[in-house]
Amino acid sequence: PMYQVSLKAFNVVFQRAIKVAEMDEDVAKRVKNIIETITFNVYVYTTRGLFERDKLIFAAQMVFQIMAMRGEIVPVELDFLLRCPSVPLSVSPVDFLSNLSWGSVRALSTIETFGGFDRDVEGAAKRWKKYCESEVPEKEKFPGEWKNKTSLQRLCMLRTLRPDRMLNAIRLFVGEQLGDRYMAGRTVDFARSYEETSRSTGVFFILSPGVNPIKQVEELGRKLGFTFDNGNYHQVSLGQGQEIVAEQALDRGAKEGYWVVLENIHLVSKWLPALEKKLEECAQEAHENFRFYLTAEPASTPANHIMPAGILQACIKITNEPPAGMQANVHSAMDQFNQETLEQCAKENEFKRIWFALCYFHAVVIERRKFGPMGWNRNYPFNTGDLGISVNVLFNYLENNPSVPWTDLRYLFGEIMYGGHITDNLDRRLCNTYLIEYLKPEMLDTDTELAPGFAVAPPSDYADYHAYVDSTMPEESPYLYGMHPNAEIDFLTTTSAHLFATVLEMQPRSAGGASGEGGQTREERLKALLDEIVEKLPEEFNMAELSNRCPPEERTPYTVVAFQECARMNRLTHEIRRSLKELDLGLKGELTITAAMEELSEAMFLNRVPKGWEKRAYPSTKTLAMWYADLLERIKFLEGWSADFALPNAVWLGGLFNPQSFLTAIMQQTARKNEWPLDKMCLSCEITKKYSKDDFQSPPREGSYVYGLYMEGARWDVQTGLIQESRMKELTPAMPVLFIKAIPVDKMDNKGMYECPLFKTKERGRANEQVAVGVCPGFVWSLNLKTKVHPNKWILAGVALLLSD
Repeated sequence: PMYQVSLKAFNVVFQRAIKVAEMDEDVAKRVKNIIETITFNVYVYTTRGLFERDKLIFAAQMVFQIMAMRGEIVPVELDFLLRCPSVPLSVSPVDFLSNLSWGSVRALSTIETFGGFDRDVEGAAKRWKKYCESEVPEKEKFPGEWKNKTSLQRLCMLRTLRPDRMLNAIRLFVGEQLGDRYMAGRTVDFARSYEETSRSTGVFFILSPGVNPIKQVEELGRKLGFTFDNGNYHQVSLGQGQEIVAEQALDRGAKEGYWVVLENIHLVSKWLPALEKKLEECAQEAHENFRFYLTAEPASTPANHIMPAGILQACIKITNEPPAGMQANVHSAMDQFNQETLEQCAKENEFKRIWFALCYFHAVVIERRKFGPMGWNRNYPFNTGDLGISVNVLFNYLENNPSVPWTDLRYLFGEIMYGGHITDNLDRRLCNTYLIEYLKPEMLDTDTELAPGFAVAPPSDYADYHAYVDSTMPEESPYLYGMHPNAEIDFLTTTSAHLFATVLEMQPRSAGGASGEGGQTREERLKALLDEIVEKLPEEFNMAELSNRCPPEERTPYTVVAFQECARMNRLTHEIRRSLKELDLGLKGELTITAAMEELSEAMFLNRVPKGWEKRAYPSTKTLAMWYADLLERIKFLEGWSADFALPNAVWLGGLFNPQSFLTAIMQQTARKNEWPLDKMCLSCEITKKYSKDDFQSPPREGSYVYGLYMEGARWDVQTGLIQESRMKELTPAMPVLFIKAIPVDKMDNKGMYECPLFKTKERGRANEQVAVGVCPGFVWSLNLKTKVHPNKWILAGVALLLSD
């Protein structure tokens, strides 16, 4: 909602572009120059007010629209690029493609221009493997005849083979279609933005943590003679009771031609309509030199958006973001201090070394957020204030103690200063592990490494520390955070999927846009999908019949779980059938289309799981097609289990709505059998050497075999029976079948073990799931896995087990 632009603003950009466009006597050339200038100026004007993550989305949408106008887009190809469907339950015949990627290759091969693509990838596997494993495949030529395809077709193929390279591929594509200047990535000088302002058009700074855009205004003001000292520059920081001060500043500024800066206007939501009115008045009557500058934080969600459209549309919007990357963040952390800070402590060696490690730690916790759920289970607002207070505490503790109180410092930093933001226990463990690794006694005498190839800087002057970071820090990579390079592949794949999903949402909904496939209208596609889902949906479980077969008094803990799962599946399938029947009648014109039907059809069209279904289902990150295929597999598994209610030879743990209940049932069953107290028991996990559930002919005497688990951040090595480093590009390798049984707590062996969390999906603690207060959504259990190296390595790498790949 912050990105609103008015037609009035567009007109200003349009008129200005015509003036600055290169003159030419040839009318055709003049028109071409005007079009190019307008396009580029609109791009610059818009991207100036977009966050970095959204700039490429806008560029992609723009280039697709321009190509569509030129008639260079084949709708079916653009549709595939944006959706990238995958044939469900595909098994890859080649080792360099995952099952999901192979499903996409098969889906692409159904389009006429890509006929035989899957056969070629499988038949000439060696050539394709070389292509897929190259460093920058987007710059390489495709094998064989496929190199002659159009740019858009090459993007489609690349998305099936290397989705992690799509961000860079789109940048190159935009550059190729519109020119390299679109992807130059230079920030617009504020003085140039000022030229576009007037008494009616102000500047709206969209704030980011750790950035102060008002410095730019002050600097320009000094050059143009608008300063505090001259009395013609007013700055008001909004908050309780400051509205009157702000109004007075605006009245005086409008009358006498001053600059007025209003900071943090998001804090006074009730006053914003009055501000909107006041700015409208100023636009008519104010002095020619009057200028206004506003700053506000963006709302966390569209629902929390409070900024009136009139204010947003009356301003040039500018985003200012903190620099990205470890090197920039370490510099930014050190910029909070000066030479004086380093000289204040009597224990100079200790203070300087720990201070440097703290700056690195601060950069790590800030920048680790880019890895999403694998970085942190939740998003936390760590800021430079945490670092400043931590350094003050460090100074006080070193001054008042004869030796360095390592344990106290780690506790204060990890549990209070930074830990005060943290609400998740696993994130708290991660934060404390970083401090254990970075702050230790040996760092005072030796060059302790904070990351491979980057040691704590020896005591020196403030300027030398900046030089040390520039010359010594390795290139940006997940290794700097203690993570595996696969983490970056995962992050890039997720980001590119978000880009395409957003562009898909912005496509025209008519049959003529990218939504048209094979001449079908949107309604025809919806009807076909609807019929397919209803046709494949099995009947609901007959709970009365199941209850007669297994009366309540005969039910074991396992049987209770089976009953609960069947009941929850019935709720879900009933809602699917009901809502689709309603939508079908709506499409036929027999019912009025309601908001709920509209939402359902929109979700189905965008290949997303509808919210009404999601609410009754289980956390999932799959697209609708993959989710539905998975749902049918779950129903099949429950049908097999409920046939005689005997415990299956191996249980598909990820196929349950509530996997925690089954793991608890294992403990209950064992407790009853051995008459052990339930609160003195825990789960023990043994990893078998077999991957297929069919290798088990009967369930174990105690406990259960479970399958369908994946590991993220590392892999399980069957030969050694230990956690090992991941293989490159193997993001979530499958785990062998696990044997889980319950044992008394005092018999649990924790030595040489990594306490590995088990989550339902890749979203980890950000899963869309309703849970009790204090419970991590998506979290299932913690299982102990054997490790030869110290468990801290796997904590920093974000290693976890998942129930869905």
